[in-house]
Amino acid sequence: MHSRSHTTSRTSTRRAARAAAAALAGALAFSLTACGGDDDSGGNEGGGGNETAETVTLPELDGETLEVAAVWTGPEQANFKKVLAEFEKRTGAKVTFVPAQDPIINFLGSKIAGGAPPDIAMLPQVGAIQQAVDKGWAKPLGAEVQEQLTKNYSQGWQDLGTVDGKQYGVYYKAANKSLIWYNAQVFENAGAEEPKTWDDLLGTAQTVYDSGVTPFSIGGADGWTLTDWFENVYLSQAGPEKYDQLAKHEIKWTDPSVTEALTTLAEIWGKKDYIAGGASGALQTEFPASVTQTFTGGDQPKAGMVYEGDFVQVNIAETDAEVGTDAKVFAFPAVGDTAPVVSGGDAAVILEDSEAAQALATFLASPDAAAIQAKLGGYLSPNKNVDASAYPNEVQRAMAKSLVAAGDDFRFDMSDQAPQAFGGTPGKGEWKALQDFLKNPEDIEGTQEQLEADAAAAYGN
Repeated sequence: MHSRSHTTSRTSTRRAARAAAAALAGALAFSLTACGGDDDSGGNEGGGGNETAETVTLPELDGETLEVAAVWTGPEQANFKKVLAEFEKRTGAKVTFVPAQDPIINFLGSKIAGGAPPDIAMLPQVGAIQQAVDKGWAKPLGAEVQEQLTKNYSQGWQDLGTVDGKQYGVYYKAANKSLIWYNAQVFENAGAEEPKTWDDLLGTAQTVYDSGVTPFSIGGADGWTLTDWFENVYLSQAGPEKYDQLAKHEIKWTDPSVTEALTTLAEIWGKKDYIAGGASGALQTEFPASVTQTFTGGDQPKAGMVYEGDFVQVNIAETDAEVGTDAKVFAFPAVGDTAPVVSGGDAAVILEDSEAAQALATFLASPDAAAIQAKLGGYLSPNKNVDASAYPNEVQRAMAKSLVAAGDDFRFDMSDQAPQAFGGTPGKGEWKALQDFLKNPEDIEGTQEQLEADAAAAYGN
């Protein structure tokens, strides 16, 4: 649970986090419509486009050792290790990746209690950065890191890593969480079209269903995927002001706007034939499997569509499908007047201060590090000086350009702004309440009461 002693800093951080919406939504929708296959034409115009970005200078660190903890697994972990390997090559330091478990704050707490904290942790929630500062774990970033941040990041992304006026986090990885991916062959066979509105999405789902394929794959075993579904519906339907208020628990989860969003979600979640395996199957399906089962099985996969962010591409890469041809994507449809765009991200935070830790944070804030992982796919950087040509296909180049072009006009994942006890813990809080709702989407009132009770306990109000 968050300490309540940093109200001012938390408010300013969330003001930065308030940043998802129309500019990015419009640019993304246009870009995704315009982009075609998996070509390599991207030019050198850059994500924000700085062809002349200098290689970051790093110190000699022969004999130094570092540990970096993150919850990343599979290809995402493997790709990040290649970034760490480049840091080792340039500095002579030895870096060990430490696999962490959700919630990462609890994992770090046990490491710190045992006297063996990692040097750097990749924190996936704004709230987790605040907690790490409140607990005295996080160490401020030095001048070299700040220089890279000032040069390479918009103010909004810098502010997300700031507490009490001090910089603690480097947002190394960003996510656009307002995308729905689909099996192109399924759509072609069904005669389905990319929807622009929620009603269109329901129509598309019915068309796919009528063709003999279950419309949606949902990774309900991972509760965070369900919070992302809710956030997109809520942001578009209730609007950004209400979104900000709910994110700060200034309005209750029993508010009529939440009732409306859950009612809307139930239009899909309440149709068991629309979900691969039904609700019980979805609740046993982890996120990676929700993706791969959409793109395996030719034109008869377990589902025709899967909702989640740009990072879905990491899991598509484990199938025979090609992004841009077999696997295509459209922006999350507008439920209200404007299509939603919800962003997320992972920030590097120093726990054990040293020259080596500061150097690694400096590297992660540079275009050099981000470009390495960008080439590997399934990754977006908020670093505006990463050249767009680094991304492996036109779909990702479009996403990267849209993210950077939006500047500070984005909204950050609501559950990631919440205290981790509510928004980031498996089997508890929002994750559990929405899993229960997926199981029983008729119980809207009971779901709201549970969400409010859990939120009140976590926020302390």
